[in-house]
Amino acid sequence: MKELSELNFPDDVLYSDDHEWAKTENSEAVIGISDYAQDQLGDIVFVELPQVGDKFEKGAEFGTVESVKAVSELFLPVSGEVVAVNDALEDAPELVNNEPYTGGWMIRVKLDETFELDQLMNKSAYLESLKG
Repeated sequence: MKELSELNFPDDVLYSDDHEWAKTENSEAVIGISDYAQDQLGDIVFVELPQVGDKFEKGAEFGTVESVKAVSELFLPVSGEVVAVNDALEDAPELVNNEPYTGGWMIRVKLDETFELDQLMNKSAYLESLKG
């Protein structure tokens, strides 16, 4: 596992306590797991994601990530309807390890409540939570 200083934490995404991130684009949010989360999991071998059209409340489980170490649940950091799923992860789940904020994104949701974004952490708050 890497030191925190070796991991990537973009300034333009928000983070949840469960290590998911959300990047807003208009009335939608792209969702994935943080560089810290993928580093802790190790080599990711399978990603299970929902279907387009599925609706979830904030904090609901929306899928799982399977690594060589364990299976971990994915929790939605905001409420919304799934409008896109990263199908590339079916054949290349390692994108989550290699590009957690770009090619390794998981789903895009149409936001139900934009105020929920205010409950997520910016980069500095997330880093402080990791130092715990």
